[in-house]
Amino acid sequence: MKKILLILSFSMGIYASAQEELKKDSVVVDTIKYWSVLGKNSLMINQAAFSNWAGGGANNVGWLAGVNYNITYEKDNDLWENIIALDYGQNDTKGLGVRKTQDVINVSTNYGRKFSQSWYFSLGAGIQSQFAAGYEDGNNPAAKKISNFMAPGYLNVGMGITYRPNDNLTVTMRPTNARWTFVLDKELQYAGSYGLKNDGDTSLLQFGFLGTALYKVKLMENVHITNTASVFSNYLDHPERLVLAYGAALNFKVNKFISSNVTLDLLYDHNQVQKTQMKQTLGIGFAYILNNGVKRSDRKDSQWWIKK
Repeated sequence: MKKILLILSFSMGIYASAQEELKKDSVVVDTIKYWSVLGKNSLMINQAAFSNWAGGGANNVGWLAGVNYNITYEKDNDLWENIIALDYGQNDTKGLGVRKTQDVINVSTNYGRKFSQSWYFSLGAGIQSQFAAGYEDGNNPAAKKISNFMAPGYLNVGMGITYRPNDNLTVTMRPTNARWTFVLDKELQYAGSYGLKNDGDTSLLQFGFLGTALYKVKLMENVHITNTASVFSNYLDHPERLVLAYGAALNFKVNKFISSNVTLDLLYDHNQVQKTQMKQTLGIGFAYILNNGVKRSDRKDSQWWIKK
């Protein structure tokens, strides 16, 4: 009897094990991530101190904080990309006080429906502004105010086509794009300010063509550069007066938590200043990068442009 029970127990164990293996083999694991989140949170610090220095100089300390996220949904023929870029920085110089050095709000969303390989019909919107007031004479608060939160602020809404062969290159062309310029600070609501037609106006509507591009390049290990560019032409008034913008961000990653950034921004907007505007920053500090894993378009089986 004991032998029979032993044989039955052994048989049941083999059966249960076989069933478990069968279940494991029958489960299809989907490793594709339709949502991807790539984000960078950074805090850059710079400081200089002088004591009996013959060359002169003023003690100063500065900081720059940034939150930059790219949140993408990609499944079958659908592509939805969201970009959040928030940056703010200040510098405190002895004898001069606190000055703003960086101030950016840039949030955009773009949905596309694929109609051909790497090509999408797209619809999107974006908003640009700044957090705090800006002044002439190097952001001196005692000087004349020239900007503020949503003064100006820009809202773009339009439709067109997007070309996106991989995660490093995105080009969007919108032949139908509405561009609102907002000036919500009453002190800046006068004719000619950011294109306003009359004193007291709070906004200006333009309609035209908007083209944007983003191109990321890996120069070497832990050294990347991100290029952005845009062009806008107003069909309704002086279409030859293009609004041109270019930005470059060079990132040197030291380790998981420390990196250095060099940025360059160029802008020409006839309604702001009839000259080319330039801004450059350099910083080193703490940076935490969030990456939820390999995106669908990073998978080798979707990279048709790479020769297998």
